Amino acid sequence: MALVVDAEYLKQIEKARRLLRGLISSTQCAPIMLRLAWHDAGTYDARTKTGGPNGSIRNEAELKHGSNNGLKIAVDLCEEVKARCPKISYADFYQLAGVVAVEVTGGPSINFVPGRKDSMESPEEGRLPDAAKGASHLREVFYRMGLSDKDIVALSGGHTLGRAHKDRSGFDGPWTKEPLKFDNSYFVELLKRNSPGLLKLPTDRVLVEDPEFRRYVELYAKDEEAFFEDYARSHKKLSELGFTPAYLGLMLVKLKSGFAAAWSHFFGVHQKVK
Repeated sequence: MALVVDAEYLKQIEKARRLLRGLISSTQCAPIMLRLAWHDAGTYDARTKTGGPNGSIRNEAELKHGSNNGLKIAVDLCEEVKARCPKISYADFYQLAGVVAVEVTGGPSINFVPGRKDSMESPEEGRLPDAAKGASHLREVFYRMGLSDKDIVALSGGHTLGRAHKDRSGFDGPWTKEPLKFDNSYFVELLKRNSPGLLKLPTDRVLVEDPEFRRYVELYAKDEEAFFEDYARSHKKLSELGFTPAYLGLMLVKLKSGFAAAWSHFFGVHQKVK
């Protein structure tokens, strides 16, 4: 059945936004909600047009992927609100949860456009970043999605929220001193030689070791507004991989039709002149 983003759908989006604010604030689950949104979107392959933010992460098989350890907690939490907003697709709902998680913890506002369709087809395991690997791996994963070096660094700044858990990733500890506050402290800590009690994964360290990555780290460490601006843009890109909002699709159709009509007119006039 086709997804129709009508007035009632938009009304439920706003209702879900309000309910998610309350849920995330009361349960302090912003970090895992952001992780859920990222892991649903981060499987996208720009070449094959598969994966991406389509709600497939709720599938039992995908939840069992090693990189998704612990995310059933977030999926189950979402059900409390999703049941009250039945028109919304899971694909939209998970991405909205990620947007709200950033905003309620003090991060930037992220423009959210609904209309993503659900899929029950999960991609093969291994498309998400491996925290134990280096710069070439990060580029391979993010370039596959159609993202850039700037996107890699900006999105890595999401580690300002939350902590790693030994039983989920093999790593343990928070990245920042205030893991429920979205700010630029992740980058400030990265530039310090020692940050006692704080986590620095191999994929974190390469951000200061690689010259192209490091220039963004240095910028974001000294300019939180620059980080917020770039993060909001990169998060939006990630959340819309493989997704063309309905109104944009309509605009493209109209543009193509207009171009075709103009070309036909030009060609007809040109033939008469000849």
